[in-house]
Amino acid sequence: MVIAGKERGKQGKVLKVIPEKGRALVEKLNVSKRHVKPSRQHPHGGIVDKETTIAVSNLMLVCPSCNQPIRGRKRFLEDGRKARCCSKCDELLDR
Repeated sequence: MVIAGKERGKQGKVLKVIPEKGRALVEKLNVSKRHVKPSRQHPHGGIVDKETTIAVSNLMLVCPSCNQPIRGRKRFLEDGRKARCCSKCDELLDR
């Protein structure tokens, strides 16, 4: 879920994360128009919609069970592994 900027309040699936730059590419959000020359992918050229990256600090994780934006917590499982869980409903996010 996006918490700041022009796409505020919208949700989407994260397609790619760029940790070096602190940015993420979210599906169907932060779309900009690009003018492209004719090529094999675009035989006639024209204007193409392209998703651009969003700063990770403007994104929050959404819990699939309670459907709320959350700050994830770490919890130790019985076998000693660490897993992410929802801070509101305590549901496991990592399986």
